Amino acid sequence: MPYRRLPNTDSARLKSLKSAYEKGKELPPFKLAFSAGSFRKMQTVLPLFENAIYEHKNSLNIQAEKNKEYQRRLKKVRLYVSHFIQVVNLAIVRGDLLPETRSCFGLEEAEKKVPTLTSEEEVISWGQKLIEGEQKRRNRGMNPITNPTIAVVKVHFDKFIEYHNYQQSLKNRSQRAQDQLNEKRAQVDSVIQQIWNEVEDTFGDLPEEMRREKATDYGLVYVFRKNEMSNTTLFQSPRIEEIG
Repeated sequence: MPYRRLPNTDSARLKSLKSAYEKGKELPPFKLAFSAGSFRKMQTVLPLFENAIYEHKNSLNIQAEKNKEYQRRLKKVRLYVSHFIQVVNLAIVRGDLLPETRSCFGLEEAEKKVPTLTSEEEVISWGQKLIEGEQKRRNRGMNPITNPTIAVVKVHFDKFIEYHNYQQSLKNRSQRAQDQLNEKRAQVDSVIQQIWNEVEDTFGDLPEEMRREKATDYGLVYVFRKNEMSNTTLFQSPRIEEIG
């Protein structure tokens, strides 16, 4: 016996709601297979659900679009942070700077390697250490590190931070949209289940095949199990195929 399957994707949920909504507009209440109360609920949740889907999709698209420039800025500032540390290390090798200069920037005096700059957090952390460390050196009257100077590093660092904060705000927006969509999904699933139950109750006294046929007109979906597919060709229309 085929079993009823509730929609499990947003497109399937919309299809189900719109099928029932069209029936609600087409038929007078006394001929409708579900209650007027359910129809009113559907009229409320349908536009809200569509808006939630749009907002979620739109927020993700904007985040992805802006991420291209963000990644370019990240790559640029990572290079400047790395090059500044390399310049310090080379100056120490040449004897232009003392090894303890590294400690001004949060580096171990004997550490000759550039620290890991894989993550955004590491880039931000080391960028701040370099800017603060070079400012302290200059305040003590020491010669500035050049090629690049900390001023150039700071320009790229500040611009990156601006993009970083903006990208974080886009992520927060996408998360809020996701949370709102999840909330609307739960409401929609409840309304769909209520409507489908009422439709099946309305046609409950009819023979099984006729009941399923009338129910599918309201958007209900019935799926045959594999062992049943070889025994019957009934209800092979797209209305009972897997949604989504």
